[in-house]
Amino acid sequence: QVHLVESGGGLVQPGGSLRLSCAASGSIDTIDTMGWYRQAPGKQRELVAVITSRGSTNYAHSVKGRFAISRDNAKNTVSLQMNSLKPEDTAVYYCNGLLRTSATMPPMSYWGQGTQVTVSS
Repeated sequence: QVHLVESGGGLVQPGGSLRLSCAASGSIDTIDTMGWYRQAPGKQRELVAVITSRGSTNYAHSVKGRFAISRDNAKNTVSLQMNSLKPEDTAVYYCNGLLRTSATMPPMSYWGQGTQVTVSS
């Protein structure tokens, strides 16, 4: 069994910063990519940022230059530093891990429960 647990969401004013963290635990052999997605009310879930085990990153155009993703492979954690937040960043943010539970199993996608980020004055 695998668990991804997010923390760090909350209410922040426009222009402010928040840092989200996610820890993966359980029967994990290796983690390929880890990432953050978000879903605003009435919208589809969208990619925010992903990072591979080697540190390669990819960001949504809307957050480039404002958000930074990082991970600690030894601790199976991934973080998202969000700066210069805008009201349109308001959403539930979900942690995702593409991981293997054993060397013989194909990678599977696991999700956290989500954490609310609200940007409002």
